[in-house]
Amino acid sequence: MRYEDAPVKNAGGGDLPALGIDIGGTKVAGGVVAPDGTILDTARRATPSRSVEATEDAIAAVVEELAERHGGPLVGVGVGAAGWFDRTGDTVLFSPHLAWRNQALRKELGDRLQRPMWVGNDADAAAWAEYRYGAARGSDLALVITLGTGIGGGIVLDGRLQRGAHGVAGEWGHMRVVPDGRLCACGNRGCWEQYASGTALGQTGREVALSSPAAAADLLDRVGGNPDLITGEVVATAAQAGDPLANELLCDVGAWLGQGIADLAAVLDPEVVVIGGGVSVLGEMVLTPARERLERALPGRGFRPGPRVLAAQLGAQAGLVGAANLVRRAVCEGEA
Repeated sequence: MRYEDAPVKNAGGGDLPALGIDIGGTKVAGGVVAPDGTILDTARRATPSRSVEATEDAIAAVVEELAERHGGPLVGVGVGAAGWFDRTGDTVLFSPHLAWRNQALRKELGDRLQRPMWVGNDADAAAWAEYRYGAARGSDLALVITLGTGIGGGIVLDGRLQRGAHGVAGEWGHMRVVPDGRLCACGNRGCWEQYASGTALGQTGREVALSSPAAAADLLDRVGGNPDLITGEVVATAAQAGDPLANELLCDVGAWLGQGIADLAAVLDPEVVVIGGGVSVLGEMVLTPARERLERALPGRGFRPGPRVLAAQLGAQAGLVGAANLVRRAVCEGEA
């Protein structure tokens, strides 16, 4: 029996729900999650991202609200947050949108909440949710790629979430795909997320609007003629409405996505690659060109199978669902 199916022996029984918390740059979202992944109740607060204390106050407020409304026993609290964690998951090394720097988050929250804790990267939590309940369920080696402002993700191998030697596995948005390419927020140039993300979609749209306003007439109409206001969301909406240029830009993002998946397949040979995050709501508009590029770029193509590329099933709630199940697992294994 894999540990994710084991009963929670020292938490009053395997039928208890757990709390999952998903922390982003703008919100703290929480949910009471049953063992089968069903969300029983939710709550949220705004994220006061510039203050460590205020952010932790918001987390505590969500936990207390949900625990009070639920009224019954809970296994523990799982917290997924955007940022780089150490190998144990106890410490946030760096968070791009929050104030945490080398913050002993698990201990601080555990002392404050007096509940068993799991703390880790939000994309890892989402990856676990897709493996446990979603599109990657039952696979031996699954990669989850989250497409949003940037690119993150997680790895599940043989029923285990893989964090890497230093805790920062899955940050493949910073693979270098274009030598001396676009400058990335990480300090390097040519990172994958500069070509296959919502940010990349908006940047390319702005570039085309500046160089060829006639071709980008529909995009410019949507932003009152100001190319600086063209975002990935603007381009995506135009593509869904049938704008040929926007659709072409979206296909480019999909092609870059497929190229990156081919590179990952050369190293990891996954059974399935699940695409989640905000950009993934565009579905086949992104996934079809991604699969086409993967088929052309896969090393050893024609002589080996490639991974299946699927849309995520759990949407925006994957992070809190995964975090809840991960604290259940931690309690089961005596690690919480």
